[in-house]
Amino acid sequence: MRIAVGGISHETSTFAHVPTTLHDFEHGLGLYRGGDIVTRFRGTNNCTGGFITGADRHGYEILPLLWTFAYPGGLIRRADYDALKSELLNRLLAALPVDGVLLDLHGAMVVEGIDDGDGDVIEAVRGVVGANIPIVATFDLHGNHTQRRVDAANAVVGFDTYPHIDMAERGVEAADLIMRTIRGEVKPVMAFRPLPILWSAACQVTAHPPIDEAFRLVHDIERRPGILSVTLSTGFPWADVPNMGASVIVVADRDANLARTAADEIGDWIWQRRERWHRKPLTVAEALDVGERTGRYPIMLADMADNTGGGAAGDSTEVLRTFVERDLPDALLLYLVDPEVARQAHQAGVGKGMHVQLGGKSHPAQGKPVPLDVEIVAISDGQFTYDGPMYAGLTGNLGTSAWLRHRGVNVVIVSARMQPLDQAFARSLGIDCVKMRYIAVKSAAHFRSGFEKIAGSIHNINAQAIHTHDFARRPYRKRRKPMFPLESA
Repeated sequence: MRIAVGGISHETSTFAHVPTTLHDFEHGLGLYRGGDIVTRFRGTNNCTGGFITGADRHGYEILPLLWTFAYPGGLIRRADYDALKSELLNRLLAALPVDGVLLDLHGAMVVEGIDDGDGDVIEAVRGVVGANIPIVATFDLHGNHTQRRVDAANAVVGFDTYPHIDMAERGVEAADLIMRTIRGEVKPVMAFRPLPILWSAACQVTAHPPIDEAFRLVHDIERRPGILSVTLSTGFPWADVPNMGASVIVVADRDANLARTAADEIGDWIWQRRERWHRKPLTVAEALDVGERTGRYPIMLADMADNTGGGAAGDSTEVLRTFVERDLPDALLLYLVDPEVARQAHQAGVGKGMHVQLGGKSHPAQGKPVPLDVEIVAISDGQFTYDGPMYAGLTGNLGTSAWLRHRGVNVVIVSARMQPLDQAFARSLGIDCVKMRYIAVKSAAHFRSGFEKIAGSIHNINAQAIHTHDFARRPYRKRRKPMFPLESA
């Protein structure tokens, strides 16, 4: 069996002001071609790593095409996307004949002039391989799904966890499913149920209530005879597209009515409990006060309105300003994006002091820069290896970086936008996160993968930033209406 493998992956914020370019794909998690894909991802926790494990299990031949992932950001420039898609398709053409195609996608990719980037990729691949070759795509939990991509693929497999610690598992699931399809053991059919819900990030952590109950239902239904896979997506509200929102996709074996009945059963269950998926976040001050009353340290603040993992700029200053004004001891902020200050720190050198204007440079909505006298504790070129579990085995590059200290407030300054998924980079600078009393992370939930085990208490906050979680303030133009909780339905 010959299975083509590839993908173009991006979580696109249409509210971000800086477009995503080819350079961002090359310098995100990277741009890999041909055999380099297998070398890079074998044994790693991502879907392509799972595809490779599937090849070892089933004995199929992998035909690696092109794989690329840019860190979340603004709209993808059309010319750059077209270049990537053309290369993916040309490599597929050169690999023909194939028995199947496995695609490692995200589900919330938006391109200039193309609201459904993922659907466009799947349709283009379908155009090359024809109607009879199975295509199975894997998707992030935060996909904004469409009937278009469901029609173009034979099956889709979505993540079951947030933080996403099951990516390789879902890749293996997709590999198993495509092999069963090729062998004629199953014939996948799908049903799609959109849900007009803006799902709060604080209600999406799959190891905790309330969403753990939804996934118990998903897994119960997956065990039913004839059901091959169920994808529950919470959606990505920073992509202002007509299909934005939560959804359910059920894959059944040959029985379209079974798929439809199961999708509606889950969809109805979720909709009837829609109030449970929304939670008002705390302010910075409220979260700190609650944490102090609780008395368990470190107190962790999830600065989700400036979550670089969702395409935010990463340089908002309200949390930093509050830490400084409260003169907190043993406080840590991960990571503040400020290439200008990072370069200044490298020029000055470790052990030196300097006066900086920290953060607040990308957009007025991010707050004003904070003037500080700081000590340069450590510097880095930004390269490190994740220790997981989310990206275990993958490398990261945060660019020119530094650990700065102002009295008891410690700030890690980076040049590339990426949320802290684990403690690996902080540790590379010499920071022991366990010894901190207060830790703020520019992340919504993925930080839990590497930090929840050390946290005393965790609080999602809605600090001043361009990705405010007060969705009524977002200037949506394309989203469907009504959408809970903004409108009743």
